[in-house]
Amino acid sequence: MDRPWYAFYDEGVPHEVEYPEVPLYELMRRTAEADPSKQAIDFLGKRMSYGELWEATRRFARGLQDLGVQPGDRVAIMLPNSPQFVIAFYGTLLAGAVAVNTNPLYTPRELSHQLRDSGTETLVILDLLWPRFEEVAGEVPVKNVVTTGIQDYLPFPKNWLFPLKAKKEGTWVNLPKRPERHGWRSVLKAPPEPAPREVGIDDLALLQYTGGTTGVSKGAMLSHRNLISNVYQIDAWEPGQVWKNGVMLSVIPFFHVYGMTVSMNYSVMRGMKMVLLPRFDIAEVVAAIEKHGVTHFPGVPTMYVAFNTFPGIENRNIRTIKVCLSGAAPLPVEVATRFEELTGAKLVEGYGLTEAAPVTHCNPLYGKRKVGSIGLPFPSVDAMTVDPEGNPLPPGEVGELAVKGPNVMMGYWNRPEETAQTLKDGWLFTGDVARMDEEGYFYIVDRKKDMIIAGGYNIYPREVEEVLYQHPAVKEAAVVGVPDAYRGETVKAFVVLKEGYEGQVDEEELKAFAKERLAAYKVPKLWEFREELPKTAVGKILRRMLRKEEEEKQRSAR
Repeated sequence: MDRPWYAFYDEGVPHEVEYPEVPLYELMRRTAEADPSKQAIDFLGKRMSYGELWEATRRFARGLQDLGVQPGDRVAIMLPNSPQFVIAFYGTLLAGAVAVNTNPLYTPRELSHQLRDSGTETLVILDLLWPRFEEVAGEVPVKNVVTTGIQDYLPFPKNWLFPLKAKKEGTWVNLPKRPERHGWRSVLKAPPEPAPREVGIDDLALLQYTGGTTGVSKGAMLSHRNLISNVYQIDAWEPGQVWKNGVMLSVIPFFHVYGMTVSMNYSVMRGMKMVLLPRFDIAEVVAAIEKHGVTHFPGVPTMYVAFNTFPGIENRNIRTIKVCLSGAAPLPVEVATRFEELTGAKLVEGYGLTEAAPVTHCNPLYGKRKVGSIGLPFPSVDAMTVDPEGNPLPPGEVGELAVKGPNVMMGYWNRPEETAQTLKDGWLFTGDVARMDEEGYFYIVDRKKDMIIAGGYNIYPREVEEVLYQHPAVKEAAVVGVPDAYRGETVKAFVVLKEGYEGQVDEEELKAFAKERLAAYKVPKLWEFREELPKTAVGKILRRMLRKEEEEKQRSAR
């Protein structure tokens, strides 16, 4: 096939990427053995070297094995960015098991589905989240729970003050003494000598859950090859040695495949220092950049908007930043321009999806960047647009984007029919509508059907609608994404109430109802009550018509 994009690669970027055919955990072993004293982590003042990190990872792997974890068993990790996440993730793989990244924002309903669907028997969870697990403990296959708290890796005296502060604020959780619950420190008392496991590069490493176009959460099966190849593709895209003495601001969540690959795995591969922030707070982000001399700051557009508009940002010491990759949502050109003016860094838009581990395209760091484009396919990635029959389309023609490469998933966990629909002859059919220009730059024309991307999070309207339909007053509901200057999109719900409930049920009641059943970012921010919703001749609600109405309203208001 023709690959016009090669002509626009930055100098030094190869057409094909070379990567070691080893399990992903070898990245940490090699980095630690090369320079064990090199700083790996700064977590709210707590420092760890790569030697210490690798020893803790080996102890955790052995601790899992002592709990009975066998090769191929699934271990769910429900943690914010923290040393524990890095240790648990790599330790799970070293033990021969499969990691299951789990969003700490999940409600009990969402958590229950993922644990049951994955067949997870071991859960690593933040102690403050214990009540959520306890609600579903009787309906999931989990046999062992490893609990840990932020205080486990805080420096003195923060580690001593944290529980006092949490108790004062009413957020402290008293954990029960049960045989199935194991404290983090007790697990790490295992010797740093895990039993050797035969782990091949094409073995399953990770179940990364994604909603898909149907809204039914399913696990993308990512192998060690998928994960390690994408790390080396990212590295190849950054020619020269920008990473040398690099400092990675790790605020994009590791439980999201984008943060896991671009921020965590890439840092481990190149031996960069990771400055871990458990949540995004713009004041803390700016302070961390100044304090640590951050060079890499991957994020989503809302983060860069907050950065650009932070009071007094022009006078802060932020010009250590060198490279930033923006993903998960379209990056407005004015946001990128302003960020680069402030920092002198390169901020480029990329594209990826969970099923590709995740990055497949990116704009060149130093070469030609095009407004509205997701850039060029990565080294060793082929890409094309296809018609409804799967035939390749010429430049300029709009069709479904399909990609192929070593980073493309093995398939969906226990879903052979959906796998067959998505993977064909090695090609991943993304469901995104795109076009390619004559120079090999790709542009996303439309996203997967009705999916909403708000603040970098994927939100599937059907899931939100199903929750709204559970309310006894709701007759019909439709959820759409409407343009939002900060979040990219925000969630709006259109509701038709049943007869007799008009004037009895309001926005606040439905919002509270949804908050009990959905992660906070999925709860509609905007609400509109109607007597009826637009429908097709067969009665299907027309979300696209509602979206169009909202867009016209916003245009008229300008």
